[in-house]
Amino acid sequence: MIARLHLYLVDVTAAVVIGVLVGYAMVEHQDRSWWLVVPGTLLVALPVAVRRIRPVTALVVSTVATAAVVVGQVLPAEALGAPVGAVCFALYTVAVDRSRTWSLAALAFAVVVIAGVSGGEPENVLVVLAAMSAVWVIGYTTRMRRSYFERERVRQGEQALSDERLRIARELHDVVAHNLSLIAVQAGNAAHVRSPEHAYEALQVISDTSRAALTEMRGLLGVLRSDADLAPSPGLGGLADLADRASLAGVRVALEVRGDTAVPEGIGLSAYRIVQEALTNVVKHAAPASCTVLVDVAPEAVRVEVADDGPGVRELGVGHGLIGMRERVAVYGGTFSAGPGDGGGFRVVAELPVR
Repeated sequence: MIARLHLYLVDVTAAVVIGVLVGYAMVEHQDRSWWLVVPGTLLVALPVAVRRIRPVTALVVSTVATAAVVVGQVLPAEALGAPVGAVCFALYTVAVDRSRTWSLAALAFAVVVIAGVSGGEPENVLVVLAAMSAVWVIGYTTRMRRSYFERERVRQGEQALSDERLRIARELHDVVAHNLSLIAVQAGNAAHVRSPEHAYEALQVISDTSRAALTEMRGLLGVLRSDADLAPSPGLGGLADLADRASLAGVRVALEVRGDTAVPEGIGLSAYRIVQEALTNVVKHAAPASCTVLVDVAPEAVRVEVADDGPGVRELGVGHGLIGMRERVAVYGGTFSAGPGDGGGFRVVAELPVR
C-alpha cells in the first residue's frame, strides 16, 4: 500500500512539472490569457497523475489536448517537448497494462496525432516515431517481464504444493506401512495361538499399535489445518519406541545410537523414517529374525545402518519403501545402499550430511 502511494506521488509530481512547463511555454511564446492557459495545461498534464487508474483514457485525453492546444495556437509547435512527455508517460502505462493489440493501436494513434501537429517535416515525424516506439518497447518489455515473473511465481507455488503432497504421501506411507505390518503380524499370531493369554497379548499389541498409528497420522494430517496444534516431528529420540514395537512383532532389535542426538529436525525425521521403513521390511519379509540398528551421529553426517539375519532377498523389489528411503537421502545429498548383507540377511545403509 505504501509503495503504491509512492508511485501515485511520483505521478502527481510529474504532472505538476509537466503542467508548469506547458503553462510557461503557453505564456512565454504565445502570450495567451489565463482562461486558455489553465484549461489547456490541466488537460495536457493532469492525465499523467491518473495514468495508473485509467491508462487508455489518460493517453487519449493527453494526446487530444496536445493536438488541440497546438492547432488552436495556444502552444507553439516548437514547444511540444513537455506535452509529448505527458503522452509518453501515458503510452508507457498502456503498453504495460494492456494487451499488445491495444498498446500497438495506442502507439499508432499517438504517433499519428503528435506527428500531425509537429509541423509535418520528415525529421519531426521520425523523431516522434522513434521516441514513442522506444517508450512502447520499454513498456511492453516491462509487461513481458512481469508476466514471466508471475508465471514463475505460479509455477513455484504449484511445485511447492506438489512437493508438500509428495512429502505427506511419503510420511503416510511410512506410518501406515510400519504400523499395519505390525498389526498384520500380531493378527496372524492371534489367529494361530491356542492359549488365550497369548491371544490377549497379540490383541493388546494390535490395540497399542493402532492408537500409535492414529496419533501419528493425526499429527501428520494436522499440518493441513491452520488451527491445528502441531506436535514435534519424530526424531532420533523415538528410535527406542520403534525398536520396542518391532520386538513385539517377533523381531529382536539391538539398537545403538552413538553421538549427540541433537541434530537438525529434518535430518532427525529422515533418519527416523529410514529406520522405521527398514524395520517394517524386516517385519514383513524376515520375521522372526534378529536385527541391529546402528545410528552414528558425527558433526559432519548422520549414518544409519540396519541389518538383519533373515533369509535375505535375491533381487530388490520395486515397492515405495526403498524408493522413499532413497528420496529422503537424496534431499540432503547423501548416500544410500540396500542389498544382501555380507553374512546373509539384508542390510540398509544411509548417510545424511549435516549442513
